[in-house]
Amino acid sequence: MKPILHSQILGEGKPLLILHGYFGMSDNWRTLGNQFAEDYEVHLIDQRNHGRSFHANEFNYEVLAEDLYNYIQHHQLENIFLIGHSMGGKTAMLFAVTYPELVDKLIVVDISPRAYEPHHNAILAGLNSVDFSKQNTRRLVDDQIKKYIPEMGVRQFLLKNVYWAAKGVLDYRFNLKSLTDNNPEVGKALPQNTKFTKPSLFLKGEKSGYITENESLIINAHFPNHKIIEIKKAGHWLHAENPKDFYNEVCVFLKPN
Repeated sequence: MKPILHSQILGEGKPLLILHGYFGMSDNWRTLGNQFAEDYEVHLIDQRNHGRSFHANEFNYEVLAEDLYNYIQHHQLENIFLIGHSMGGKTAMLFAVTYPELVDKLIVVDISPRAYEPHHNAILAGLNSVDFSKQNTRRLVDDQIKKYIPEMGVRQFLLKNVYWAAKGVLDYRFNLKSLTDNNPEVGKALPQNTKFTKPSLFLKGEKSGYITENESLIINAHFPNHKIIEIKKAGHWLHAENPKDFYNEVCVFLKPN
């Protein structure tokens, strides 16, 4: 029996599945999830090694897409809408080109099909520098990772993963060892000669460099029925930085043609 991903299911209607990014979790999408739940059955999913989902040594986009397929089969879903942010966007793209019959519309948030150089070294170094027997309060954990990660917003995002695993014992919800060992997998490109011809929306942050001006050619090669829309006043976490515009663009795209 294959393990099934943990999720929060909100609302009812056509299924809308949302995949978080690297070091994230379904809770990051709770506010927007509640909004979308007014019109859809929203599935906020924890990918493997994240949130409350199972931990595993193996971690790459092939197994992440397979995890999603098993989840969809388990919940007997079809004709889904699929949203993925960053790493979740890579999973969503691979899933859509692999199982196009299951996806009606695809939304990819601030990531493209191309390869990205590994660039989470400081975050991984900071997280791995924490010794929970010494850093036994959130304040002390924050003080420790601040040596590696000066940006308060990034630290606050990461600290959401710190929880009380037992009385007086803090730990990370994510599987830090697997994420560290498999870090090069996170930037991998979508395989060549893969295609999803149904409607696809790529949302990019105005202040983010993940989707550049040159990206439309490679996106078009895989997703010929796509459009790219920029979300103003937002960087890579555009759904958190400008949720109003993000929500409006998604709603417009998901409305029946």
